[in-house]
Amino acid sequence: MDRTLPAIITGLVVIALFALMWRSWRARKRRDSGLDAGYPAPATDSAPLVSVSCLYVATTPRDRPLERLAIPGLGFRARADIAVTDAGVWLSPRGETPVYIPAEAITLLGPATVAIDRVVEKDGLLRLGWHLVGSATPVNSYFRITDVGDRRRLTAAIRSLSAATITSTTPDHESEA
Repeated sequence: MDRTLPAIITGLVVIALFALMWRSWRARKRRDSGLDAGYPAPATDSAPLVSVSCLYVATTPRDRPLERLAIPGLGFRARADIAVTDAGVWLSPRGETPVYIPAEAITLLGPATVAIDRVVEKDGLLRLGWHLVGSATPVNSYFRITDVGDRRRLTAAIRSLSAATITSTTPDHESEA
């Protein structure tokens, strides 16, 4: 009997925490319901210039890497495929609808160390800055690409895609570490 009361209290605290998390996520989804990442797909399909597998970490407002956006297709961390075509970039988190970002919407490409729920070694994340469809809202999407060769190929392909509009934050040399 001496363990019953603490077990009940612990259970109630856990239930209350899950209820608060659920309520917070619903509020975040409601707040972000007007945001749309889904640019229309290009009229013609083109073969990918580069395609890599990675961990999609999050999409956040431009200067707030610790504030996740609940955008359809980009709300949750997941394994993902990124494909760069002649017209833009396809982000395909597994279990979500693929999101297309045209070249003209891409504004920034470079390394990052911190994003919501993920802290890695210096420059361990790839940050892709872009504008949401129909607005001037700048956002960053973060990816963890562990293969150095894949990261270099992806970075080069995105830079060549929209070199005139991208602000680079990547140093000229990348570490092999």
